Amino acid sequence: MHGAGATQAMTADEFFARARTRLTLDVPPGIADPNITPAHGDHVADPVMEKIAAVRPIRPAAVLVPVVDHPEPTVLLTQRAQHLPDHAGQVSFPGGKIDQSDASPLASALREADEEIGLDRQFVEPLGYLDLYMTTLGYRIVPVVARVKPGFTLTLNTSEVDASFEVPLAFLMDQDNVQRHARGWQGMTRHYYAITFGERYIWGVTAGILRNLHERIYR
Repeated sequence: MHGAGATQAMTADEFFARARTRLTLDVPPGIADPNITPAHGDHVADPVMEKIAAVRPIRPAAVLVPVVDHPEPTVLLTQRAQHLPDHAGQVSFPGGKIDQSDASPLASALREADEEIGLDRQFVEPLGYLDLYMTTLGYRIVPVVARVKPGFTLTLNTSEVDASFEVPLAFLMDQDNVQRHARGWQGMTRHYYAITFGERYIWGVTAGILRNLHERIYR
């Protein structure tokens, strides 16, 4: 039985058709402009974070949101290596900071996915950008939604990634599975979104971007 937040599941064809209609590869404004505050980010769940992010240097970044074209589509996620200095062990999308040599956020996301998990770009069909996502640490992340053809093999870069796994898209998009949690952070109580899938705990930026995916494609 589904509650008020339940989302009607889509077939793979329905999801990709709607994504192609609703998303574009026009780079969202504000990726490096301090005068623009992105509408989406850590501050959606916790408004005080907007003030904290505003005083941080801007760090443009991009992530790939890989939706695998199974009959029941899945989202390919990674678990960051435990030894990393930032966000160790957290569930995330493949991605990272945008290098000056990257032609676009898309190019950055594809490069990072190749470097981190060995996802060959011949399997990846970019569909468009979600809204810019601003983090407390000043990152401005451009999420790239992509259709991924099944049949790929991954080679994990163990210096960055401990594991990769797939989660049914329908589970992630069902808003009954999304909770708002709180935890202590630098002497404050911080609020954020979270999704629990078996032993995996998906929270923070990754859960926030998935929430934006729901807003753009399912509403």
